[in-house]
Amino acid sequence: MELKLKLITPLLSSLVALFLCISATSTETQTLPLRTLPHPPTLSWPESDTTGPDPEPFSLHLHHMDALSLNKTPSQLFHLRLQRDAKRVKTLSFLAAANQTRPAGSVGSGFASSIISGLAQGSGEYFTRLGVGTPPKYVYMVLDTGSDVVWLQCAPCAKCYSQTDPVFDPLKSKSFAGIPCGSPLCRRLDSPGCSRKKGLCQYQVSYGDGSFTFGDFSTETLTFRRAQIPRVALGCGHDNEGLFVGAAGLLGLGRGGLSFPVQAGSRFNNKFSYCLTDRTASAKPSSLVFGDSAVSRTARFTPLIKNPKLDTFYYLELLGMSVGGAPVRGISGSLFRVGSSGDGGVIIDSGTSVTRLTRPAYVALRDAFRVRASHLKRAAEFALFDTCFDLSGLSEVKVPTVVFHFRGADVSLPATNYLIPVDNSGTFCFAFAGTMSGLSIIGNIQQQGFRVVFDLAASRVGFAPRGCA
Repeated sequence: MELKLKLITPLLSSLVALFLCISATSTETQTLPLRTLPHPPTLSWPESDTTGPDPEPFSLHLHHMDALSLNKTPSQLFHLRLQRDAKRVKTLSFLAAANQTRPAGSVGSGFASSIISGLAQGSGEYFTRLGVGTPPKYVYMVLDTGSDVVWLQCAPCAKCYSQTDPVFDPLKSKSFAGIPCGSPLCRRLDSPGCSRKKGLCQYQVSYGDGSFTFGDFSTETLTFRRAQIPRVALGCGHDNEGLFVGAAGLLGLGRGGLSFPVQAGSRFNNKFSYCLTDRTASAKPSSLVFGDSAVSRTARFTPLIKNPKLDTFYYLELLGMSVGGAPVRGISGSLFRVGSSGDGGVIIDSGTSVTRLTRPAYVALRDAFRVRASHLKRAAEFALFDTCFDLSGLSEVKVPTVVFHFRGADVSLPATNYLIPVDNSGTFCFAFAGTMSGLSIIGNIQQQGFRVVFDLAASRVGFAPRGCA
């Protein structure tokens, strides 16, 4: 009996060692399929977006902006995207530093929508298509969890940027109504104005990059496929200037009092989710879902944190990160805490492309990745990316894993979410960047393929891998 035990023990040890080796390998590396920058897909979208059975009671399709291409090469689009992304980060950092609730200046059932990519217009944003007014006129709207006020361009336009759809005319809508200057809705604006001639409320939203929208604050009916949401407070912009492109306006999905989720939350039990398709994949749309069906059963949740100085952003508690199966030294929760004055912290944002980490955290992550990826041939820096690789001539490579460790949820990123093509010559870059601002931002490249669940009723955010199907 003792002899048998002595023989079995080494065998068990070998099996355990083999299991640990396999497990370690699976968590240390993963395969990156190599693709070049995509040519923008052709978008085919029915005018009403209501054809066929509705898979969700309250849902819309989402697309990346690539589907609205205007004769730009993949390389040109990528450069424009990075430029606009830098402006976006500047705006969010400006808000956090200024401790404002929204950009401002002196001048039970469910439903769903579609999402498309906005890269074709030089933007890293995603678009959804919904109906405005009665009868509904269908337009593209930017999906934005980093702002609150819903707005779109309206006729007559004093100054309007170019958009894909005709400019909305409020005179042709039976449900459009101006908001009186003294109403509670008007007073909820950061800097409400008043048209003395009409006695109606006016709004202005200004951004850190100099862009702004100004016009009449009003109520209107929004149509999400077959679901109509009446009396949504929104801005009807007659003067819209800056870096806006393609879409008719913006669907504010932030946490502030004038955002769409807060205004209409009782209609969908304060729950919504989206899945952002890979910008290099096909034009097949994903979905923006409102209601109980928005909560994926496979999602891993982390609590939402409140910033008493800023009510717009979705703050998460990031405790650390791992590369190649090992915790990154130098990254801890202390780097991402919200300060007593409202500065710092980590937010998740649908409108920012590249994830920004406060500089010490980024340097630690980058250096850990470089060590683990030392087998890959280095390439020159590209724009804001300081860690790039020459993978030309290869069809796939093994790369170290990258994992976010949120409180209560470990989120392991697919390789395509952090090593991305930046040209058609086989150059791939590590899709993170550092920021001197205390605010860190989880961008939409890192969110691709996950169904991101905003369960506001339970004050939590969840991540479900492979959630776009």
